[in-house]
Amino acid sequence: MSNLVFVAAAMLITVGLYAAMTRRNLIKIVMAVSVVGSGVNLFLVGTGYRENSIAPIFTNAPSLAMVMPTPQALTLTSIVINLAIVAMMLSFAMKIYQHYGTLDSRERRLKK
Repeated sequence: MSNLVFVAAAMLITVGLYAAMTRRNLIKIVMAVSVVGSGVNLFLVGTGYRENSIAPIFTNAPSLAMVMPTPQALTLTSIVINLAIVAMMLSFAMKIYQHYGTLDSRERRLKK
Protein backbone atom coordinates (compact mmCIF):
# COMPACT_ATOMS: atom_id res chain seq x y z
CA MET A 1 0.00 0.00 0.00
CA SER A 2 2.81 2.42 0.76
CA ASN A 3 4.27 1.99 -2.74
CA LEU A 4 1.00 3.31 -4.20
CA VAL A 5 2.10 6.86 -3.35
CA PHE A 6 5.30 6.46 -5.34
CA VAL A 7 3.46 4.92 -8.28
CA ALA A 8 1.00 7.83 -8.31
CA ALA A 9 3.89 10.33 -8.11
CA ALA A 10 5.68 8.62 -11.00
CA MET A 11 2.48 8.64 -13.05
CA LEU A 12 1.94 12.36 -12.42
CA ILE A 13 5.52 13.18 -13.38
CA THR A 14 5.33 10.99 -16.49
CA VAL A 15 2.03 12.48 -17.66
CA GLY A 16 3.31 16.01 -17.03
CA LEU A 17 6.56 15.43 -18.92
CA TYR A 18 4.73 13.80 -21.82
CA ALA A 19 2.27 16.68 -22.05
CA ALA A 20 5.04 19.28 -21.82
CA MET A 21 6.95 17.66 -24.67
CA THR A 22 4.02 16.98 -27.01
CA ARG A 23 1.76 20.04 -26.66
CA ARG A 24 2.11 23.13 -28.81
CA ASN A 25 -0.01 25.56 -26.79
CA LEU A 26 2.11 27.44 -24.26
CA ILE A 27 -0.65 27.49 -21.61
CA LYS A 28 -0.95 23.70 -21.81
CA ILE A 29 2.82 23.42 -21.40
CA VAL A 30 2.62 25.58 -18.27
CA MET A 31 -0.16 23.36 -16.92
CA ALA A 32 1.98 20.28 -17.62
CA VAL A 33 4.89 21.79 -15.67
CA SER A 34 2.51 22.40 -12.79
CA VAL A 35 1.46 18.73 -12.88
CA VAL A 36 5.13 17.69 -12.73
CA GLY A 37 5.54 19.91 -9.66
CA SER A 38 2.56 18.24 -8.02
CA GLY A 39 4.09 14.84 -8.69
CA VAL A 40 7.36 15.93 -7.09
CA ASN A 41 5.46 17.22 -4.05
CA LEU A 42 3.61 13.92 -3.71
CA PHE A 43 6.92 12.06 -3.92
CA LEU A 44 8.46 14.24 -1.21
CA VAL A 45 5.51 13.76 1.12
CA GLY A 46 5.60 10.01 0.45
CA THR A 47 9.26 9.75 1.43
CA GLY A 48 8.57 11.12 4.90
CA TYR A 49 5.58 8.88 5.64
CA ARG A 50 5.80 6.36 8.48
CA GLU A 51 2.96 4.01 9.27
CA ASN A 52 1.28 4.44 12.68
CA SER A 53 3.12 7.67 13.44
CA ILE A 54 2.00 11.16 14.39
CA ALA A 55 2.74 14.66 13.16
CA PRO A 56 5.94 16.18 14.59
CA ILE A 57 4.17 19.20 16.09
CA PHE A 58 3.17 17.62 19.41
CA THR A 59 5.43 18.25 22.40
CA ASN A 60 3.99 15.54 24.66
CA ALA A 61 3.60 12.79 22.09
CA PRO A 62 2.16 9.48 23.33
CA SER A 63 4.56 7.49 21.13
CA LEU A 64 8.03 8.19 19.80
CA ALA A 65 7.18 7.31 16.19
CA MET A 66 6.81 10.59 14.33
CA VAL A 67 6.63 11.49 10.67
CA MET A 68 9.91 12.90 9.38
CA PRO A 69 9.63 16.72 9.23
CA THR A 70 12.40 17.26 6.66
CA PRO A 71 10.39 16.12 3.60
CA GLN A 72 7.51 18.30 4.75
CA ALA A 73 9.80 21.34 4.83
CA LEU A 74 11.17 20.40 1.41
CA THR A 75 7.62 20.11 0.11
CA LEU A 76 6.76 23.62 1.31
CA THR A 77 9.88 24.91 -0.42
CA SER A 78 8.96 22.99 -3.56
CA ILE A 79 5.46 24.48 -3.56
CA VAL A 80 6.87 28.02 -3.42
CA ILE A 81 9.39 27.31 -6.17
CA ASN A 82 6.71 25.68 -8.35
CA LEU A 83 4.42 28.68 -7.86
CA ALA A 84 7.19 31.07 -8.91
CA ILE A 85 8.07 28.98 -11.97
CA VAL A 86 4.45 28.75 -13.11
CA ALA A 87 3.90 32.49 -12.57
CA MET A 88 7.02 33.33 -14.55
CA MET A 89 6.07 30.97 -17.38
CA LEU A 90 2.58 32.47 -17.54
CA SER A 91 4.03 35.98 -17.72
CA PHE A 92 6.32 34.85 -20.56
CA ALA A 93 3.32 33.33 -22.33
CA MET A 94 1.43 36.62 -22.00
CA LYS A 95 4.35 38.58 -23.47
CA ILE A 96 4.71 36.07 -26.32
CA TYR A 97 0.99 36.39 -27.07
CA GLN A 98 1.22 40.20 -27.03
CA HIS A 99 4.21 40.18 -29.37
CA TYR A 100 3.31 37.36 -31.79
CA GLY A 101 -0.48 37.18 -31.43
CA THR A 102 -0.49 33.42 -30.87
CA LEU A 103 0.25 30.87 -28.15
CA ASP A 104 1.16 28.11 -30.61
CA SER A 105 4.87 27.40 -30.32
CA ARG A 106 5.24 26.28 -33.94
CA GLU A 107 3.55 29.37 -35.37
CA ARG A 108 5.73 31.57 -33.19
CA ARG A 109 8.86 30.02 -34.72
CA LEU A 110 7.61 30.73 -38.24
CA LYS A 111 6.79 34.43 -37.64
CA LYS A 112 10.18 35.59 -36.28
